[in-house]
Amino acid sequence: MRRLSSVRAQLLLLFSFFFMLTGTLGLFSILQLSSFNRSSEDIAEVWLPTTRALGDLNNYTSDFHAAENSIFNSELSKGASEELEFEALDRSIAQAQRDFESIPHSAEQQALYTEFRQHWGEYRSIVNRTVAVIRAGNDAQAALIHRDTSRPAYAAADEVLTRLTNLAASEGKSASRELSVTYRRAFWLIGLAILLAALLVSIAFLYITRAISGPLLRLASSLRLLAENHTEINIPATNRRDEIGEMTRAAVIFRDNALELVRSRSELARQAALLKDQLKQEQELASRQRNFLSMASHEFRTPLTIIDGHARRMTKTVMSQEELRERAEKIRAAALRLTQLTENLLQASRLADSAPTTSIVEFDLAKLLREVSQLHRDIAPHATIIETCPERIPFIGDRQLLFQAFSNLLSNAVKYTISDQPIHIDAVATDQHITIRVIDKGIGIPASDFVHLFERYYRGSNVSGIVGTGVGLYIVRMVVELHGGTVAVNSEEGRGSRFIVKLPMNVPIAVSPLTRDETTQYG
Repeated sequence: MRRLSSVRAQLLLLFSFFFMLTGTLGLFSILQLSSFNRSSEDIAEVWLPTTRALGDLNNYTSDFHAAENSIFNSELSKGASEELEFEALDRSIAQAQRDFESIPHSAEQQALYTEFRQHWGEYRSIVNRTVAVIRAGNDAQAALIHRDTSRPAYAAADEVLTRLTNLAASEGKSASRELSVTYRRAFWLIGLAILLAALLVSIAFLYITRAISGPLLRLASSLRLLAENHTEINIPATNRRDEIGEMTRAAVIFRDNALELVRSRSELARQAALLKDQLKQEQELASRQRNFLSMASHEFRTPLTIIDGHARRMTKTVMSQEELRERAEKIRAAALRLTQLTENLLQASRLADSAPTTSIVEFDLAKLLREVSQLHRDIAPHATIIETCPERIPFIGDRQLLFQAFSNLLSNAVKYTISDQPIHIDAVATDQHITIRVIDKGIGIPASDFVHLFERYYRGSNVSGIVGTGVGLYIVRMVVELHGGTVAVNSEEGRGSRFIVKLPMNVPIAVSPLTRDETTQYG
């Protein structure tokens, strides 16, 4: 197998192929020319001699009949000159008959020729009898025999000879046409054979170029690049089992040795860069943790301070029922605020870990939006929240997650809206989508913050002094995407914001990590 796959063996096979191709093409051409030659021989050895023999027969028989007619007008009719002429014509006719008989003929020609010989023999016998009567001096009887017997006998022989001549001419034309067809066929077959041979030679040349010449040139180019210290090159054809493969594998060993030093240096550089990146990530993580702890302590301290302050006043001061109710409402609002902060942090952690524990149910989304609006009216009695929703919007999804998401949107709107400015929440349902908008006329969002707006723990550059954890919009985006929807924002700093949530109508969450609750219920 090794010997057969070597370049030497391949070249030997190719040269053998060229030799066999040349021999085959030559043999094929000889066969086609032989066929044409046989057709030419038929014309030269059969039809031309046949035509010549039949022409002689026609001429000599016609001359014989003319000689017969002349004996009635000749002054020497009783002499020997007519007999000498008849004998000469008989010898010429016999020679023409021998010439014709020496040529192979078709069965139809042979039958007509036999019929001609029979009629000509009868006619010749009548002529001999006519000559004998004339020599006997009975010219009147000889004329009667000539008119009533000799002429019809000659006409019958001449008619058969004419048919034979026409048949030979027709078959000769057919043979000539066959010769022309044979020539054209041989011409085209030889031409096609030459084209096929050219195609095979082209294929063989292409094979030599791709299998031998091309790899050698590529190997030479690779060696040139190696000599110029370009070690990051790919050397092909290493799996070949021939001389080119041996050369390629040797070049690969040389390249690998050169690469080993480069690889060692690059590995050290990569490890140094990796350590640098890890250090940077650790620093960013530590910074986020510090920011989060600072933010969380501040966020929790504010409502706790409110609760503690009002509780102290309630324990130390005698108050009216109305004042007591007012302070209790403030304590409840602060507690709700703590609950929402805690829920936001827990939900953000669960979503980040892709392991929420709630379930998918069928519920009324319009009712959920009304509940969210009422919750924030309770938390912030000063806020004016206007919801515009259909009476009922049946929807399939995670009710708890969606409640948290819309609560975060509305909470942001309340926090960042100037007093006495209304906040609108509306919903529009179609056959394919539900679109929910939360619109406020608050402080708005700077354009530079849009790119990071939905990132975890990120807060806008214009919200300093306003409580918040930086996870609300992160939860909104995660929940909406889990339901196959999208969330967009239109905002201008100082003029308010519009958050637009688009959810697909009644499409169960098939790709989220949530688990489907088999119990169907309405919220």
